Amino acid sequence: MLQNKRLDFFLLIISLVFVIAIVLGLTLFPEAGTAGANYIFGLGTMIFGTPVLLAVFCCVVFLIGLALSKYGNIRLGTESVEYSTFSWVSMMICAGLGSATVYWAFVEWAYYFNNPALGIHTGTTLAYEFSTAYNMFHWGFSAWAIYCIASLPVAYHFHVRKNAGLSLSAVCMAIRGDKPMTPMVKSVCRAIDIIFIFTCFGGLSITLGVSVPLVSEILASMIGVQADFTMNLAIVLLVSIVFSLSSYIGISKGMARISSMNTYLAIIFCLAVLILGPTLFIVKNTVNGFGTMLGNFIHMSLWTDPVDNSGFPEAWTIFYWLYWITYTPFVGLFVTKVSRGRTIRGVVANMLLSGSAGCYFFFGILGSFSQKTAIDGLVDVTGMVAQGQGNPAIVQLLNTLPFSSLWIVLFAVVSILFLATTLDSAAFTMAATVTPGLKNGEDPAPMHRLFWCVMLAAVPLAMMFINAPLNTIKTCAVVTSIPLIFILGYMIKGMVKWIGQDFSHKSAETIVQECALDEDVALKGEAAAFGKAATA
Repeated sequence: MLQNKRLDFFLLIISLVFVIAIVLGLTLFPEAGTAGANYIFGLGTMIFGTPVLLAVFCCVVFLIGLALSKYGNIRLGTESVEYSTFSWVSMMICAGLGSATVYWAFVEWAYYFNNPALGIHTGTTLAYEFSTAYNMFHWGFSAWAIYCIASLPVAYHFHVRKNAGLSLSAVCMAIRGDKPMTPMVKSVCRAIDIIFIFTCFGGLSITLGVSVPLVSEILASMIGVQADFTMNLAIVLLVSIVFSLSSYIGISKGMARISSMNTYLAIIFCLAVLILGPTLFIVKNTVNGFGTMLGNFIHMSLWTDPVDNSGFPEAWTIFYWLYWITYTPFVGLFVTKVSRGRTIRGVVANMLLSGSAGCYFFFGILGSFSQKTAIDGLVDVTGMVAQGQGNPAIVQLLNTLPFSSLWIVLFAVVSILFLATTLDSAAFTMAATVTPGLKNGEDPAPMHRLFWCVMLAAVPLAMMFINAPLNTIKTCAVVTSIPLIFILGYMIKGMVKWIGQDFSHKSAETIVQECALDEDVALKGEAAAFGKAATA
């Protein structure tokens, strides 16, 4: 791979100054910052809440229609695929999910049970069943549709149109075509990239800031000590070393291998819980939850609670959709990088089906195990969650398993690797954003990626040290997702225009034939990628 040495120092400095200013402001004025962020978030969800629900539901419908249409055969580049299907799927799942996933997989159902949706009363059978269904709903098709709808315009821009630049602003500039570059347009492009970098810091720094205490709690329980800042520091340094080394040596040798290993370990962990835990209940509850979610998918997608105004849609569904949107820029750029040679149909199917299936498997097993343990009275999960004791609840849950120490260690390793792979993909895309004119076949320089690795570790570590209001920073990051909605809308409109210009005049048979000509190349690339992975 060519190592590109260009660097947009102005964007880098302005972005860092912006991030540091927000952190310092919230630290110096925590109460005012919290009140302001919550007010803006409440106002934003009130104004944009219903449109967001409609937009996300339409994304699911649009992607299914696009994949089934003749345009689903469009290949993203004529080159062979670079990674085996397992590595490709693993990297997408690990990039789209963070270590916070393992926390929510165990305890999220308890939040829904304590405050049910759809007018259901807590403590009832329906409350249990819909708590599992909502768990799957918020991490399933719609979430991955948000990621996918943001990935396709970037991938089409980079692989099909062969435009330079792997950033949101580069895609928007390419959509404008040959129109003159005015100072206003330049300012908008800068703002787009700054929003992207801030949302990465806001979302991912919070993931690190929230997940590290969970791992600390687990490890502290094993060695019989109190979790403190020193242990948090040690874990952050460990994670930093892992994802910095992975980022420095590149995606093929780093991210791909770590993602595959993490996927295997996560599967082993879940199967151990399935076999050693209440197997029959886990299977029945997972299948029942999936069926409940499918049967009520449209209702859950568009439920605004207009009569009772319980606040559930705003606090959960709308919040989740906006939070996923904050991750879309870096996930979209990363998916573009690893999806060369794949078809649009393949990308949609992988993200909507493979990504969702991974979440259903993970959440179904761990959530059902947690729920059954609570039903049997072994661990008061709902009570502990209501008191803000989610981390200790997970430790108690793991201690109910045979050979609990073994599974606690494995759980901690999976958590660290999930976090490392997410931050690795983020560091790559942030480096790509500040490397203008990046072309197909080029990577940001290793030192650029390493710099962002250091920053992604340093910012949350500093926030933990000064006890900055992490939830407020997360709220600020989610607020920035609102302008991202309009940016993504413009990109989707541009992609539809490009597809129309490039392929609307071609019949379905012609597109199939053109793609079939490259199929042998793609399959050879797949075999070569699999061979490299097996050798590694």
